[in-house]
Amino acid sequence: MKILKVIPFFVFLITATLSAQDIAEHTAGLRLGDSKGFGAELSYQKSLTRYTRLEANLGWRDSKNFDAFKVSGIHQWVFAIDNGFNWFYGAGAGFGSVDFEPIADPNNPSNVQKPDGGLFIFAAGDVGIEYNFDFPLLVSLDIRPEIGLTGYEHFSDNFDFDIALGLRYKF
Repeated sequence: MKILKVIPFFVFLITATLSAQDIAEHTAGLRLGDSKGFGAELSYQKSLTRYTRLEANLGWRDSKNFDAFKVSGIHQWVFAIDNGFNWFYGAGAGFGSVDFEPIADPNNPSNVQKPDGGLFIFAAGDVGIEYNFDFPLLVSLDIRPEIGLTGYEHFSDNFDFDIALGLRYKF
């Protein structure tokens, strides 16, 4: 009779192990990070195959010098490490808009200059690690290097690192 109690446990364990190998069909949540100003992104992931997914983000950045929003799309490849841990990498692109705060001349406060801003386009990579909990939560830490491709008049095509913590609900 004890064997009958053990069999359901092993069936559950095998099922949980096999499902941990797959990536979630859908996730939605927040990606909180910092790249020249704290920002948050609404993030959605959709699995494409057993080992790939598409991540779409709508975010905003806020600092004392500017306000910006950006939209990005990243195609990711996901690989199992062990016990719910995965690592991933990907590539994609995005666009956004920035609005700079007026700058007053310290010697002449009435002389206020407003730097130009506007639309920008960037290419992005992505590499990170994530943990799939047994309940519907996915936690990730990733680095998204971004390089500006084109933009407004005084656009800087610098290479930026966008580091973020992701908290997503799996469904």
